[in-house]
Amino acid sequence: MDSLLVLVPAALLLGLSALAAFLWALRSGQYDDPDGSAGRILFDDE
Repeated sequence: MDSLLVLVPAALLLGLSALAAFLWALRSGQYDDPDGSAGRILFDDE
């Protein structure tokens, strides 16, 4: 039972940090053009 006093807040902290990282990635534009990079590697730039 004492381990729950450590594990529950640790799980909440990790979950909130993952959510914060995901929201940061959304706001910084990481998911704006997922198909552009995949197609860009196939073409030569001269």
